[in-house]
Amino acid sequence: MATVDPRQISDLFDTIAPRYDQLNDLLSLGLHRLWKRQALLWLRPSPGQRLLDLCCGTGDLALLLASRVRPGGLVLGLDAAAAPLAIAQRRAERQPWLPLQWQQGDALATGLADGWADGAVMAYGLRNLADPAAGLAELRRLLRAGARAVVLDFNRPDSASAPATFQRFYLRRLVVPAARAVGLPDQYAWLEESLARFPTGPVQEELACAAGFAAARHRPLAGGLMGLLELQA
Repeated sequence: MATVDPRQISDLFDTIAPRYDQLNDLLSLGLHRLWKRQALLWLRPSPGQRLLDLCCGTGDLALLLASRVRPGGLVLGLDAAAAPLAIAQRRAERQPWLPLQWQQGDALATGLADGWADGAVMAYGLRNLADPAAGLAELRRLLRAGARAVVLDFNRPDSASAPATFQRFYLRRLVVPAARAVGLPDQYAWLEESLARFPTGPVQEELACAAGFAAARHRPLAGGLMGLLELQA
């Protein structure tokens, strides 16, 4: 199975960044916003907290979090790719009252202090890391004891199951053709390849516990198409 080249992943997201939000809305029928809000129900952001959005992309979750940590809080959005971060920064400039900072960096080696965050999110990032287990270990390191984190991503159901059959149909017959229409077929074909190497929900739970999390629960969403990994340090 092919390994992930971090530079290629950054280049991929730099390429798709201008169309990323538009395609997310189209391909999920806007449901990605509901899934992100379900992630926040677990995280329970509150005023004064210092929160981290790893692999923040164009900033959807960071903006939501920042609206909930006022007054006195802070949200740091970190991503390896420059183009999505630039879009996130422009979006944040339209709401200058939100307590947001942005940083280009590696989710496997953020450079932040141990226990820096009161909570963290990662949406559609763990699957694209070169080493998901190392990503979970870095996430745990960044959290204070007792803090919550949540990872939202595609689910990897059993290959013979109905959810897996639907997922293949969705990716091959809907996602890639829609991406082809805007000139990005190869970039979105990567989704299925990345899923083939992504740990299943139960394995994600095991990796999280091995990384030092006190509790880990993986919960399928959208009929098994997506998954939510709920973590407590």
